[in-house]
Amino acid sequence: MLDFINFFLSISHDMGYGGIVLLMAIESSFIPFPSEIVIPPAAYLASQGEMNIYLVVLFGIIGSLIGAVINYALAFYLGRLIIYKIADHRVSKLFFLNSAKIKKSEDFFLRYGNISTLVGRLVPVVRQLISLPAGFARMNFKSFVFFTTLGSAIWIIILAILGYAFGANQELLAEYYKEISWFFIALGLLVVIIIFIKKRKNNEPPNS
Repeated sequence: MLDFINFFLSISHDMGYGGIVLLMAIESSFIPFPSEIVIPPAAYLASQGEMNIYLVVLFGIIGSLIGAVINYALAFYLGRLIIYKIADHRVSKLFFLNSAKIKKSEDFFLRYGNISTLVGRLVPVVRQLISLPAGFARMNFKSFVFFTTLGSAIWIIILAILGYAFGANQELLAEYYKEISWFFIALGLLVVIIIFIKKRKNNEPPNS
């Protein structure tokens, strides 16, 4: 595990902030590239004074938004039928993409509406594909950008905290990384749920 961490530390060091944008754009598109191996190593370098933690978060958000907008545009202009056909092509299998995964994201979007583009950023598998059903539904672009940016920011800040706070102790991070990640994911989801509940209450008509 330590060799694995050191490998991605070297990548983050060599690629810099531009690499963060590129890798997070890939992660946020339909290509399954985990953000967990991009942001924490960069945040670790920030804890050592080799990068700036605020810029790590900022460029991580920018990269995530770029990838999400690419997915949104593909779905918006190509349409549901073509995207599903592409997903079931044998080439797509190389990227672990199939129509079942898109359907899962689409069901998530239909169930929770526009706010799913925020909540979905915190849900594994759904995270990379939630922009597609938003494009199918021709969701208002400004709302899409707002919710996507907010959801991406929450997730990236979680990962940055992990990398920065435990950067001084790689052994501890390696041992408890999974448990710590799930704790922060749960915390982020709790915040989102609270926001969602408050929004629904504000939209409810007053009792007559």
